[in-house]
Amino acid sequence: MTTGKIVLSTILVLLIASAGWLFYGEKETSGRRGRGGGVVSVVSEPVSSREFSDIVEALGTASARESVVLTSRVSDTISEVLFEDGQVVKKGDLLVVLESAEEIAQLDEAKATLEETESQYARIKDLVKRGNASTANRDAQRRRVEEARFRVEAAQARLADRRIVAPFDGVLGLRRVSEGTFLTSNTPITTIDAVDLIKLDFTVPERFIATLARGQLVEAKMEAYPGRLFKGKISMVDSRVDPVTRSVVVRAEIPNDDNALRPGILMTVEVISRTWNALAIAEEAVVPTGGQDFVFVIKDGQAQRRKVKLGLRRPGYVEVLDGLSAGERVVVEGTFRLGRKGMKVREAGKVTAANGTVKAGGKAKQSRKGRDQ
Repeated sequence: MTTGKIVLSTILVLLIASAGWLFYGEKETSGRRGRGGGVVSVVSEPVSSREFSDIVEALGTASARESVVLTSRVSDTISEVLFEDGQVVKKGDLLVVLESAEEIAQLDEAKATLEETESQYARIKDLVKRGNASTANRDAQRRRVEEARFRVEAAQARLADRRIVAPFDGVLGLRRVSEGTFLTSNTPITTIDAVDLIKLDFTVPERFIATLARGQLVEAKMEAYPGRLFKGKISMVDSRVDPVTRSVVVRAEIPNDDNALRPGILMTVEVISRTWNALAIAEEAVVPTGGQDFVFVIKDGQAQRRKVKLGLRRPGYVEVLDGLSAGERVVVEGTFRLGRKGMKVREAGKVTAANGTVKAGGKAKQSRKGRDQ
């Protein structure tokens, strides 16, 4: 019985102590709140003008400015291979030579015949001047000279067919033949690509046709070079729309001076169709409530909630169509501590729209958002 009384007494003392703590603790907290005047520390940023663009996104496949699979026009055995895999060549560089002893002999014979007919023609012309030969003989010999010259040209052409040269400046692919290979007209020798300029073909839905035009800027990127943008311009919009996909093929040209891009790669491309300047605020300043967007504007030391109309969103900021004026400061940090009605605020820092620098306590420091950028 005595033990039960002790337990009850202990519980009663604890309850009285808890009630006293709650009463006096709440009173002390209220006093501190009253002395502080309900001031909330926030970070603000000015409403500023930014550049916005309408962007059409698509996937495109790159191709070389010029691209050819080199083959031979005649069939014969390869006597020389004069290139290596991946070699950079100039137009006219000799790459492969076929057996051509017979063609060389024919060319030499044709040249000798031409030389003889020209010599005879010169003698007949001299005889005609002296009156010892007729003009008919002169004309006949001139035709023989022309025929001999044509035979020389034909022999030179047959010999040229046995010498494979680079058709333009470019980069060779893998070598697919060796010396001694019997080469036919269907045998690929190698590939050559002119990659100083890359053509990027991509499809765009037909509803965007009105926003596309030659000369528009494009920005492309690929997984192999994260963070790097390849800039170019639209060179052509196809004259036909695919009736099945309801899309049109667009071709852009991208300079490739460092040969970073290669034919066949997949790239993500963005077409900048329209650019304009508009007011913008940081995404952190927007407080969506009940299907509407609000911001807290600092005026006369108070944060006043204001309804805004927003437009395009971009990473980190959003376009303001209505509700704010340039230069007004909006709260970007501390909005969750503000109510619907105006509250007194103390600016713990001010973010400059240009570089994200926060000024606090008379010293400048880099804000978290500025460092992330």
